[in-house]
Amino acid sequence: MFKRKFFYFFILLILIIIFPLVFSERSKLNDDKKTIVFWTLQLSSFDKYINNIISQYENTHPNIKIKWIDVPYSEGEKRTLAAVLTDNPPDLVNLTPDFSLLLAQKNALYTFDKNKLEQFQTEIINSLKYNDKYFGIPFYATSAVTLYNTEIINAYPKKYNDLFSLPVIENKYITMINFSENDTLLKLLNKYDINSPSSINSEKSVKLFSQFKKLYDMNLIPKESVTQTHRDSLEQYMSGQIAFLITGANFLNMIKENAPSVYKNTKILPQLTGDNNLYDYSLMNFVIPLKSKNKDIALDFALFFTNKTNQIELAKITTILPVNKFALEDDFFHISDNNDLNSQARLISASQLNNLINPLQNQKNKKELNTLCSNAIQDILINNAPIKQTLDKLSDNWRKINN
Repeated sequence: MFKRKFFYFFILLILIIIFPLVFSERSKLNDDKKTIVFWTLQLSSFDKYINNIISQYENTHPNIKIKWIDVPYSEGEKRTLAAVLTDNPPDLVNLTPDFSLLLAQKNALYTFDKNKLEQFQTEIINSLKYNDKYFGIPFYATSAVTLYNTEIINAYPKKYNDLFSLPVIENKYITMINFSENDTLLKLLNKYDINSPSSINSEKSVKLFSQFKKLYDMNLIPKESVTQTHRDSLEQYMSGQIAFLITGANFLNMIKENAPSVYKNTKILPQLTGDNNLYDYSLMNFVIPLKSKNKDIALDFALFFTNKTNQIELAKITTILPVNKFALEDDFFHISDNNDLNSQARLISASQLNNLINPLQNQKNKKELNTLCSNAIQDILINNAPIKQTLDKLSDNWRKINN
């Protein structure tokens, strides 16, 4: 009996000694954990997908904790700008390339070697370069396709030039180009290699603007093309008023739900091109603030987040395209169901990523440039301003804002 009591006492004594040591070690491990603060832009609806990736990363990196914060899209730029100016910014931030470039120009971002980005397409990573330094990690892309209503017209234009020779459609419009929305006009001009002060008033540019004027004057595009947004173009297409709509595949479900008869008559073509036969695209990326205290870990997590497996999974629950070149090799982007418009759009838009146009890079004061272009097209279409003189003025103003 005495021996048993002594044994229990001995065990209790050991536990009393060991437990504090165990808890102390656990506490020390927790203290040694590095917390990576990760910001995304309005992706809370994909919380299951994102949290799963975070869990996988944390399980293989037990000394790292990922703190995910989803920021409303409208607040992304403002909050990021305020954060990168502090001594304790987030470690990894989801942004647009345009705003990322502004931060890179202010020397506010961490840059890295090209060999860190080998899993991505060359054309895409080159769009995230400033002064030969890479400042962004690609996240995902979209590339618009052309929808057309077979009840209105059966034609297969490949280029914008083809629109100018289509037959007049009684009481219908050929298309609706949102000339004044964001950088729509700049992207369109870039398809003709009109992308600088010296080319904006060239003979080729004058001819192109003359064709836009003809479409406008002949009522082949809505008068609202000059001032309204892509959302209005979508409404026009769903109401059966326009034959062609250049848009993202993400709007197909909206057309199906709100205009089933139009959806039934919709077919899909590749995105219209200019004379360089290249496709444009939109991109989202990640950046690492220069003042981050965990730059290497943030980069490693970003590369894990955008690996082949995770990119394919994201594409399957959304309408976006991977930027990981190995993910794009998957059959999901090469085999189409002819009876499913979403499947067709995915195949077409994915194939377009193999023939991309170089986006307008390193443009200073891009918002101001967009305003100048918007004012010029409005003067030409609405006010009948002389085209060559208007473009000469635009060229001069473009040079001024670049200085």
